Amino acid sequence: MRIIAKRRLNEFWSSNPKYADSKAPLEAWHEEVSEADWENPQQVKSQFRNASILKDRRVVFNIKGNNYRLVVKINYPYRIVYVSFLGTHRQYDEIDVETV
Repeated sequence: MRIIAKRRLNEFWSSNPKYADSKAPLEAWHEEVSEADWENPQQVKSQFRNASILKDRRVVFNIKGNNYRLVVKINYPYRIVYVSFLGTHRQYDEIDVETV
């Protein structure tokens, strides 16, 4: 899968020292997803059991024991993963996941 954009992940862990602990888990997520070849949400769920599959091709990943939430939108035919949101669990609770 092609991930748009890793820079957003990098900015998150480097922008605030409190989020530095997200670097290794986000890099591991990026590497694993980059090597994936998902055709449908069921394949995502089989690889990431804790992922939440939402409507409109959105998926929520729990990062670092659910300390952080990563929301992506997946274009399965083109194998592209768009990062829509990355934040703490508290920040996630303040957004409308259906519109980010």
